[in-house]
Amino acid sequence: MDAASAKYIGAGLAMLGMIGAGIGLGNLFGSYLAAAIRNPSAAAGERPMLFLGMALTEALGIFALVIAFLILFA
Repeated sequence: MDAASAKYIGAGLAMLGMIGAGIGLGNLFGSYLAAAIRNPSAAAGERPMLFLGMALTEALGIFALVIAFLILFA
């Protein structure tokens, strides 16, 4: 196997972190929506934690993207 094909395989494997970020965001928003429907008066108090979780989950996906770009171009 030459170096170019190993780079592409490594970058593809690094992008598996984006799958985890997508699953995490879906789980996060689905759980928030279910809780907000169940108790609408408490939904406003949980919104800051929703945004914090969203930011952290997206950050992990962006880190996976950065690692893939580092593998490809560095």
